[in-house]
Amino acid sequence: MTSVVQRTGIAACLLAALSTTQSAAQQDAIVHDGEFAFLRAQFGEQWDAQDVEIDARLAELREANGGKPPNFLYILIDDISFGQMGERKLNYVMGIETPNINDFASEGMSLMRMYTEPSCTPTRTAMLTGRHPIRAGVEEVKVALVGEGLPASEVTLPEILKQAGYNTSHVGKWHQGDIEEAYPHNQGFDWAAFPLHQQVQLSLMTREAMQANNMLGYHASGQNNALLLDERFKPYGLVTGVEAEAGGQAREVEMAAGEEWTQAKYEEMNERYQTQAIEQLERVAALDEPFFLQYWPLYPLNFVYPDQALSRNGGFHADKLQLLDGWIGDVLDALEKTGEADNTIVMIMADNGLMYHYEGTSGLNQLIYRGGKTQHLEGGVRTDAFIRWPGVIEADSAAGDIFHVSDIYTTMARIAGATDYIPRDRVIDGIDQTALLLEGEGNGRRDYVYVYEGPVLRSVVKQEFKMHLPAPGAPGAAAPTYNIYRDPRELHPLVGYSLWAGASFQDMIKRHQKMIAKYPNSEIGKDVPYGGIENLRPESEKARQVFMSWQE
Repeated sequence: MTSVVQRTGIAACLLAALSTTQSAAQQDAIVHDGEFAFLRAQFGEQWDAQDVEIDARLAELREANGGKPPNFLYILIDDISFGQMGERKLNYVMGIETPNINDFASEGMSLMRMYTEPSCTPTRTAMLTGRHPIRAGVEEVKVALVGEGLPASEVTLPEILKQAGYNTSHVGKWHQGDIEEAYPHNQGFDWAAFPLHQQVQLSLMTREAMQANNMLGYHASGQNNALLLDERFKPYGLVTGVEAEAGGQAREVEMAAGEEWTQAKYEEMNERYQTQAIEQLERVAALDEPFFLQYWPLYPLNFVYPDQALSRNGGFHADKLQLLDGWIGDVLDALEKTGEADNTIVMIMADNGLMYHYEGTSGLNQLIYRGGKTQHLEGGVRTDAFIRWPGVIEADSAAGDIFHVSDIYTTMARIAGATDYIPRDRVIDGIDQTALLLEGEGNGRRDYVYVYEGPVLRSVVKQEFKMHLPAPGAPGAAAPTYNIYRDPRELHPLVGYSLWAGASFQDMIKRHQKMIAKYPNSEIGKDVPYGGIENLRPESEKARQVFMSWQE
């Protein structure tokens, strides 16, 4: 590691300039959870010394790029468990091919202990806010009208990057609510194309999904409806895909009044988002300012078999994962053509484990870890994650340090020179993991994760040990405790772990609870659904009116 005295005077000047130009800088320390404070008390001096060198390294990188910080391209894939992409051997096990993601993984670092939240909305909230979703009032996945969403009071990653001079774009799934304040162009993105809801509406609530025997009881053609009374029980008139710019209203696209949503329209939406992701990449790469581009595909979630399968597997999720791999290859090729690849940090990961409810027919399976979407088990919250920064992050490297999805927030902010814009009036769960990326395995600053299912804390991870919370009134020594290295499927709790670890885990929970008491969780945003959409179809307006008719 190069010493500080060997660093150039230019780097020192850049560091000084960065601190003086950020007029809105907040000088107080970031408020982290109690467990991080416990670690910092042990390693703070060591980390502070390392941070001096990391800051100098980041300043050198920026100076070498003409004073411009790196761009970010963040690709988040839906419902893919650990091992289902990026690994040739497991490709063969599953009968699918992900060659582009495999190649990408070899070009950067594989984060081997990436923890997410158990389902898509909470994971995305954690990444956007750097906080456990429960702190923002976000508890679960929503399907139809709810009049709820990510509150405007949350300070998102794109919002702080914009303060540091970044241009921001979002393409694809959003799933942070159906109220105006929750839309991406109102949460820090300069431009956004996104569906209001998610794939239950877009890929399951169709005639074709019923015919595939995957969505039961929804489509009217599946029964004669002879005794139907309540015509408002089944969701209807839902807004599909919209586009918007910051400061403006959203507009629904490619959907006419009275038109029925179909599998063909879902496929067209996926193709449109792929095209727009490349268009936005080309647009932002041509600008003078750095960019943050977020592409969250809807595929591989899909519930209808194609006319001809691409993969040996042929399952309706697995086949679309293979298709998506080709699309990601096209996005990476487009990045290369812009000339910005060397100064762009690209991250590809999944948001949570597989949708095990369709295991077998979907073509995906649990592989290494037990469980899947909605569950606190490792199979629900462990996903593949790969990050590339050419010439900076060591190629073909791997790190077994624990990394939580909220860490993306603080780490990207640090690299972008935007740390001072992170709010200091709330708990930030995300830990700055820049040292891990630049210095490699063993330089992580997290050895713990709290795992929630909705509003309920269900398990706690510390090092290689994991405790499932005991039933109310039961002592910690009786709680099921596992060694994840020895028992990755969490099938064999051993009292030999529980007897010594129970008290330590209970202390971790108490430290966590103390910070919640000091900084109470926020309320989720609430408003009339579908606000800020300028061309609501009549059926969407009717759905909104009926929904609001029984609200307080």
